[in-house]
Amino acid sequence: MTETRLAISGLMKAFGALTVTQDVSLTLETGEIHALIGPNGAGKSTLIGQIAGFITPDAGRIEIAGRDMTEARPAARARAGLGRTFQVSQLAEPLSARRNVMLALQGAQGRTYRFWGAVTQDSELRDAADAALARTGVADRAGVAVSDLSHGERRRVELACALALGPKLLLLDEPLAGLGPEGSAEMVALLDTLRTEVPLLLVEHDMDAVFRLADRISVLVSGAIIASGDADTVRADPRVRDAYLGDGDA
Repeated sequence: MTETRLAISGLMKAFGALTVTQDVSLTLETGEIHALIGPNGAGKSTLIGQIAGFITPDAGRIEIAGRDMTEARPAARARAGLGRTFQVSQLAEPLSARRNVMLALQGAQGRTYRFWGAVTQDSELRDAADAALARTGVADRAGVAVSDLSHGERRRVELACALALGPKLLLLDEPLAGLGPEGSAEMVALLDTLRTEVPLLLVEHDMDAVFRLADRISVLVSGAIIASGDADTVRADPRVRDAYLGDGDA
């Protein structure tokens, strides 16, 4: 039986006279990948900001794992089960891959950062970090500084940081950005395996990846969802073709 992990209903947001989110509703269910696509300027970043808690909507409701989190701060949403990766890396480059994951775990557990030297010897944190890095295929790079990792390896470490916290859903903001063909194929394969562990809300411009991965696709144009459905339904929708798929951005 599926369970709704994210439910957005009637979301509205305006900045002055400019409405950037127009009555947006969508859900994310267990076992699925739901992709959010749209041209540049469609309002995806503003919608992501509202889901993550960095932007407060003017109207509507956001539920995470059945809890009303519309007014909650980002940290509270994380505790409720929202995990995410960012379009721009948030990793601490001087630290190793393992220490970055341990740092994420430490913050989620509310531990102080003042005794970092002692924390690095915490076998429980270390084991959890190594397990997450193994899950994303970079266990052999655990001791390497992030600054010395390839772009694709950094993406996998970011995903490991999110997975280590045991999220109930993951918001992935362009996880394939900057990856070459081989790196993109590897990331697609990894994300495909994750759907059974945690549902994914995927924001991505790589349409080949979107059509391969997504169980459902919602198309955002000018702040409004103009179509939603499986890949065949969205691909065949004339409104989507006119607004996005046929405009050269795909």
